[in-house]
Parts: sequence; C-alpha cells; structure tokens
Amino acid sequence: MRHPPPFPVRRALAALLTAALAALVPFTAAVPARAVAAPSPPSRAATVSGAGYWHTDGRRILDTQNQPVRMAGVNWFGFETANYVPHGLWSRDYKSMVDQMKTLGYNTIRLPYSDDIFKGTQPNGITYAGGLNADLQGLNSLQVMDKIVGYAGSVGLKVVLDRHRPDSSAQSALWYTSAVPETTWITDLKALAARYLGNTAVIGIDLHNEPHDPACWGCGDTSTDWRLAAERAGNAVLSVNPDLLIFVEGVQTVNGQSNWWGGNLAGVATAPVRLSVADRLVYSAHDYATSVAQQPWFSDPSFPANMPAIWDKNWGYIFKQNIAPVWLGEFGTTLQSTVDQKWLAALVDYLRPTSTYGADSFNWTFWSWNPNSGDTGGILKDDWQTVDTVKDGYLAGIKAPGFAGGGGADTTPPSTPTGLAATGTTASSVSLSWRASTDDTGVAGYDVYRGTAKVGQVTGTSFTDTGLTAGTRYDYTVRARDAAGNTSPASAPVTATTAGTGGGSSGCTASYKVSSDWGSGFNADVTVTNTGSSTTRSWQVTWEWAGNQTVSGMWNASYSQVGRTVTAANAAHNGAIAAGASTGFGFSAAPGGAGTPVLNCRAG
Repeated sequence: MRHPPPFPVRRALAALLTAALAALVPFTAAVPARAVAAPSPPSRAATVSGAGYWHTDGRRILDTQNQPVRMAGVNWFGFETANYVPHGLWSRDYKSMVDQMKTLGYNTIRLPYSDDIFKGTQPNGITYAGGLNADLQGLNSLQVMDKIVGYAGSVGLKVVLDRHRPDSSAQSALWYTSAVPETTWITDLKALAARYLGNTAVIGIDLHNEPHDPACWGCGDTSTDWRLAAERAGNAVLSVNPDLLIFVEGVQTVNGQSNWWGGNLAGVATAPVRLSVADRLVYSAHDYATSVAQQPWFSDPSFPANMPAIWDKNWGYIFKQNIAPVWLGEFGTTLQSTVDQKWLAALVDYLRPTSTYGADSFNWTFWSWNPNSGDTGGILKDDWQTVDTVKDGYLAGIKAPGFAGGGGADTTPPSTPTGLAATGTTASSVSLSWRASTDDTGVAGYDVYRGTAKVGQVTGTSFTDTGLTAGTRYDYTVRARDAAGNTSPASAPVTATTAGTGGGSSGCTASYKVSSDWGSGFNADVTVTNTGSSTTRSWQVTWEWAGNQTVSGMWNASYSQVGRTVTAANAAHNGAIAAGASTGFGFSAAPGGAGTPVLNCRAG
C-alpha cells in the first residue's frame, strides 16, 4: 500500500488565517445542499450515565458508577490556529454553540489546541456585539478554554483536549519540533492535567494529533517511536491527574503498510502502550474519505464491502479482541461524491448502531462541527447557524444519550482534604487520618492513593492500608468526592515507613527477567507466584537497584520509587492469585545494564 499523499492542511487552513478571517469574516465555501432524508434520532435511555471521571474495562469506557458510556461528538477546532480560540465565535455566542451541539444529540467535544496557548495568547475572532460572548472579554486563550469547558460540563457534555499542533503554523509528523521540544510538550500536557484536576467535564487528553512518517510504532528509537513517547507523556499526565483517560493515536506506517495519518494502530497487537495507572488507556484512530485524499481501497472493485477488513486490520481488532476501547477521533467528508456517501454509510454501520449495541460500541467525534474545514465541511453550514441535516442524519444511528449534567448540574468539586497524617504503622500496615472536606451538596466519600494507585475508598476520614512490606516507605494522598463524581485536588502528601527491617517473602515469590535492553533503557517482566494455600487478595513486590536506574512506566501494576527502592503493587484486576498460580507485570526503566535485583514479595 502506498503512503497517503500529504494532506491538505485542513486543520490549519490558510484561508482561516487571511485578512478576511482576522476581520471576523468567516470562510464561505459553497457546499451544495443534498436532498436526502435524515434518519430518525435514536431513543434516549432513561438512566443518564457519565458521572464523574471515567475508566476503562476491556473495550468499554465506564463512568465513576461503573455505567458504560459511549462518546458520540464533534471536533470544534480553532484553538490550534492563529485565532487561538474555537472558530465561529465571530458570529455566535459560545454558549449557544454548545447548546446546539447538545440539542442535536452530541455528547462530547474534542477541542484541538496548540502549545502556543500556554504563552498567554490573546484570542482574535470573537464578537462581543449585542452582548455576545460578554464573559470572554479580556480573557486569554486558556481562560476562554476554562469558560467553554465549564459551560459544556454544566449542560452535560464531556470534553477531550487534543494537542493538535506544536504551534499554530502547522501540524508536525512527530510530537516535537526544534522550536517545541519534547520537554515543552510534556510540561504543557501536565499543566493542562493540573489545570482541570477535579473538573470532571474534562475526561481525557489526546496526546498528539496524527503522528506520521517518520514516526514509528515499537521500533525502539526514542526519537521516532511514538508508542514510547506516548508512554512517557501519558505517565507524566497521570502523575498529575491519575483519573484522566489517555488517548493515544496511531501512526501512518507499520511494517511497511500505510494508512491515514494517525490511523494505523496495527502495532498495538505486539507492542501495546503501557501506562502507570491501570484502566486509563483509549486508542484513537482517524479515517477519511476521498474529499481528503484518494486511497487504493476506494477504487477496489469490492468497495465498500472491502472496508470492514481494512478497519479491522488498522484499529478495529483492538475493540473486537477486547484489548481496549477505540475512539475514532476524526472522520469526515464533504459527501459530494457517491464514493464518499457509501464510505460514510459503511463506516457508521461498522461503528455499531446504539439502538442495537448501546455503549458496547466504538466511540467517536466527527470532523468537524466547523463548516470551514476545506476538505470535509462540517455539521454546520457556512452561516455558522444552519445544520447540514444530511451529514448530521448519517450520524443519527450512532449518537448516544447525553451524560450527567444539565443547567443546574453540580460541577463544583469538594474542598481539598487537609491534615493528612499517618496515625500508626505496623510491619504490614499504615493507618491514616485527615480533616473533613466541605462541598456545596455534600461530600460522598474519599479516595486514598498510595503513589498513583487508588488503594481505598471510604466515607469517613480515616483508612488503614494493609498488606504492605516491612521496613518500606510509602507516600499517600487523599481526594474528596461528591455525589456528582466531582473530585477535589489531592491533599498534601504524607510519607510513612512500615515497621521492621524488610526483606524476605511472605506468601508469594517473584522472579525477574529482562526482555530487552538497548543500553539507554530496558524492559523487564516480573512473575508473581502464590506460594500460600489460599487465594491472595493483594500482593506487593519490592527491590532496590544496584545502580541509578529509574522506572519510567509500569503495566499490570502500580508503583512508586524512592531513591533506589521500587515498590510495585497489584492492579485491580490481578490482586487475586489462586494457590500455586501466577500473574505478572512489566516495566520500562533507564538506563540499561541494571542486572537482576533481589526481589521481595509479600501477599495480602
């Protein structure tokens, strides 16, 4: 398969940056109306899901109450351009725009941005005439983002923040450029994670838009291996806000086979992304029609019957094999050709109708809400008011119920817990207490974290963490949670060390094997075996490096590292090990050449 040709710069559109745009005159590309009847919208479930932060379970996304959710939304671009704000606000109030999305049955907004907005950029392209957008006057771009996120959350829409470009000039093949290095990328991602900590309207971050050649997947070159970069960035985000979903797009080419930019996730089969917090990973693909670029599969004699196999190979298998949720973060077309109409109909069917499958389906955000995407157009027509009912109608069957929210929805998190203290320790436990938080509707409970792993959920202001290793240091924080799922910022951390001298094993053993070592780093696998006579409830493995190695990411376990000492604890799904059985976890660390440390295992 040939590489896709360079795409027209649909997300940067030079026309959007012209003097006409600066003068607040929207781009007006004529899109002929289509006389096609729109399908009826799907019925809405009586129970509204989507409360709080979300997590994953196999191929499903679940809310804080473990109800399955389906993201079914739109891309609203503009923050990533030289306007530094979503487009269309030169014509309308932002609240009316969000209200219209909700009225049409969309429940999620993907907001593209560039790293320029962290430089205090002032948006241009907003009208204040007649009282429109009055509360945006004088705000910088990030403050405008706060307003849009806040209002979206108040009416029951969720937001995914999409790092679309390093700067407002153009997309980049890799996640960094000479002007915006990886350190800046990660710093800005962490800043966003911290900015919206406790704001459950923001359910995740799309780490980088459309990596493409020379970006690779699993090649091991840290300068081009997108999978490794996504792990570094994803873990950095989770270190600040461990409740966010991490959206990881594909690349262009894997094993010589090419697809759309960001749309090739074939490498996941042998090299999955490994994050330090379990159940936070969502894979994201992009797919387009001929109005964006011609591809060989469109001229295949069997088209469109050939398309499901192509989608299966590139990203659909991840969902179908229950590996992880899949989000089609971008797909779109002008619908002006018969081929494109057949493509969209086939794709909508592939994404699984909500009436048949409910939330056990692919998630998606259509490109785009904006009409001024030159090679796709949008849900809105060029007046930024009128809905393209034909395009919207194609999507009706895969729309999904809105999320918890509404005009009076509670979006205010509780206050931060204070006074966290270790009130007692034994060789295998740490007892904690803290002062109660306050909330406008009442605190529902508290989440206790050991490092980045949630180890307890209580309604009172004390907790005892058990099954620990003797003579080991542990770091704890606590966050308050209200009934709507809003969570407070983390408390100030407290450190406690269990009694005793450590060492030895109790109820389990652990073996260690280096799976790959490339000098500057390495991967290792650890097997944990239950040596007791009953099923374990939990386990913990500790070791001390002989050198200066640092763990950069761990999968199937949570971890903390203090100096040379690493403590790994079971994930939620593998704490129970039957007598004589085994489970495992793995990690990445640097530098290489670490040798084999002595492992201590303790089962709870």
